[in-house]
Amino acid sequence: MRNYTTQRVHQLASIKHVSVLPERRRQGLLYPFSSLEEHLSSQVSQKEFKTFHPSLEELRQAETLFTPSSKHSIDYSTSAVRIDHVPVLKQPEVCFMGRSNVGKSSLIRALFSLAPEVDVRISKTPGHTKKLNFFTVGKAFTLVDMPGYGHNAPRDFVEMVEPYLQERQNLVRTFLLVDGGAGLQKADLVAVEMCEEFNLPYVLVVTKIDRTRQGALLALALQLRDFIKNRTSTCFPQPFLVSSVQFSGIYLLRCFIAHVTGNLQLNTKQ
Repeated sequence: MRNYTTQRVHQLASIKHVSVLPERRRQGLLYPFSSLEEHLSSQVSQKEFKTFHPSLEELRQAETLFTPSSKHSIDYSTSAVRIDHVPVLKQPEVCFMGRSNVGKSSLIRALFSLAPEVDVRISKTPGHTKKLNFFTVGKAFTLVDMPGYGHNAPRDFVEMVEPYLQERQNLVRTFLLVDGGAGLQKADLVAVEMCEEFNLPYVLVVTKIDRTRQGALLALALQLRDFIKNRTSTCFPQPFLVSSVQFSGIYLLRCFIAHVTGNLQLNTKQ
């Protein structure tokens, strides 16, 4: 039997530690947009930011999917540099992509923080991820860490990524990461166009929100809401806000992944 206690689990990795925190802090970690609401004009609609708003119990249910056990292993599986090297898997798949140094690997490590033995390599050098890295979550789903685009992207990035996005039949959602401090960049717009061209369901995830002033973060959230509404057709209407350092939004994102991979049916009216 595998030992799952050899490495220390972050104190905020589990929702049970968050549930005992003061109300304001708890809400900010579970539903990050709630920290911005007080700065929002009463005339501005908030419905897009609560399109996906599961209950606390549903967040807890999703967490079990990210908790390893003897019957539910969470592991790095394999890597691929070409589409013909990609493993043949039938279970639902999600992929994470974004600019180099957007915090993609750090976010994946935070999502898998209840399984600290999972080897998600994080480098101080932008563009460290040069391959498609596959992580299997039991028989529930697979998560793919894609190479970063933009600065320091692999030379064959397009040849590596486009065939995967076009041909992967079990890909159910693409998570496109946007740096909270930089906002949408030209390279991000190219990635958006790629998802739109291939008719892929995708979602925008704002990273590093702990480094972004609340006023700037609110402005970016509203900008992304309008961008999604006016310039996209296959993007989920709600941008997700996350911090891999403070764990804000990690529980909500886990729940969304559990839902879109068909592993969690929500009772809450969405």
